[in-house]
Amino acid sequence: MASCSSSSFIALTLLLSLCVSSAKAIAKFDEMFQPYWAPDHFSFNGDAVNMKLDNFSGAGFSSESKYMFGRVNIQIKLVEGDSAGTVTAFYMSSDGPKHHEFDFEFLGNTTGEPYLVQTNVYVNGVGNREQRLNLWFDPTKDFHSYSILWNQRQVVFMVDETPIRVHTNLEHKGIPFPKDQAMGVYSSIWNADDWATQGGRVKTDWTHAPFVASYRGFEIDGCECPVSTADSENAKRCANTGAWWDQPVMSELNVHQSHQLIWVRANHMIYDYCSDTARFPSVPVECEHHRH
Repeated sequence: MASCSSSSFIALTLLLSLCVSSAKAIAKFDEMFQPYWAPDHFSFNGDAVNMKLDNFSGAGFSSESKYMFGRVNIQIKLVEGDSAGTVTAFYMSSDGPKHHEFDFEFLGNTTGEPYLVQTNVYVNGVGNREQRLNLWFDPTKDFHSYSILWNQRQVVFMVDETPIRVHTNLEHKGIPFPKDQAMGVYSSIWNADDWATQGGRVKTDWTHAPFVASYRGFEIDGCECPVSTADSENAKRCANTGAWWDQPVMSELNVHQSHQLIWVRANHMIYDYCSDTARFPSVPVECEHHRH
């Protein structure tokens, strides 16, 4: 990565963001990923990869490698038209019953109704941390960037470089944080009409199949973890790389990003598990301490 230096904090932040975006050249799909489900449901169009859902099968792909800390970015153009009942997911996950996971799930809707984006965080196999929001653009008309930044201090979900969610390390409060398991990068499309659209009231209309999501701009800049190496050794090595994502400036949002997140929450968030007293009569402990 090119050297980024400045005499001021603001300039350093701006330069870091520029270096982050250019830290690793955009790769071709088959240099980083492989289909793990229904390879016959993939097609290629120039630099774009298309993945389809029909009444026979969904489809999915996974990264060739696993990573611990760093940044993942994929540009996605979501299913056009009537996508009710479908879910397109982009996520990171480790393996096993005590796995960690960071989810983007795009919940389809009937024509003219907005897509919902659901994020979730699993730590040691426990999820139930859903947040949902409407996007401020139509994600079916063009490609948009969806990113996950993961370091030892925070997990940040971003849409077109705008943060929409932050999960902060609160280990000093006795709350576990995902930093000890290597994670793969995945995407899939499947039928989830038992819950995805209006709580399952609107079903998938198969006359509109196939439902196609398109991908390009594959970027992973992280600490790569050999499968032959134990998680404990990977965690020790990846926690001491001195990489850009572990620099102090990346330990929290800057002022501009904080304002962006406040705007997203005020204008586009429609559900936050922290506020759902029906599901959680006692406020989840991390909600008492998270600033966002």
